[in-house]
Amino acid sequence: MLFDVRLPIGLLFLAIGLLVAGYGVLGPTTLSAGVNIDLIWGGVMAVFGAIMLALAALAKRGQLDPPPED
Repeated sequence: MLFDVRLPIGLLFLAIGLLVAGYGVLGPTTLSAGVNIDLIWGGVMAVFGAIMLALAALAKRGQLDPPPED
């Protein structure tokens, strides 16, 4: 059985995204053209991590019989 890399990637991006977004909310604001960069990119990373976790969960749930190994 192969290792599904979506799970650790999803956890990594979700954790780092939440940390960066939290820093954007609570820390000093880093503005570029009036936009809080840390908050925006933290949210993007958190959403990407959540998508990866959802795809890993769907793949795990959808596997009824693994393919036979040679």
